[in-house]
Amino acid sequence: RPSRPASPQPAGRPPGTTHRSISDRTGRPWRNRSPRQFARAAGLLSPLADAGDPEAQYRMAIMAQNGLGMTENPELAFRYMKAAAEAGIGLAQHGLGFMYMEGECTAKDPGQAAHRFRQAAEQGLAGSQTTLATLYEEGRGVPQDLEEARKWYRLAGFEDR
Repeated sequence: RPSRPASPQPAGRPPGTTHRSISDRTGRPWRNRSPRQFARAAGLLSPLADAGDPEAQYRMAIMAQNGLGMTENPELAFRYMKAAAEAGIGLAQHGLGFMYMEGECTAKDPGQAAHRFRQAAEQGLAGSQTTLATLYEEGRGVPQDLEEARKWYRLAGFEDR
């Protein structure tokens, strides 16, 4: 297995995020925001997401998945994440891959997980490239292919041992 640099970023999550702890583009953790701020954000984003804005759909998916500004709503989270992923939002493709991989908000589907991680990996998301490499290495959702795994690890910035 290629050596991996130490990183506070959990494998399989978009840069700057951890399970139940996400940050906005300023890098400030969202977990430090007040519930009232999330409720306001949900109120502003919801009409945009319903109108088909993929960025709003992605943000609403994260909020619905984690109960930020609203009650946790896995069905809504999945619907918005899938719509944003299909619109080409790389972080949404990654997030949808994670949902399929873990069975979070939808049934586990390793093949769909690999497909969504590949979409995000092809956009250059290192976390998706690493996760896809791991899937190839372990043969989860894709046929085991160590050469393909090495390719994705290299693209993610990892060197062979």
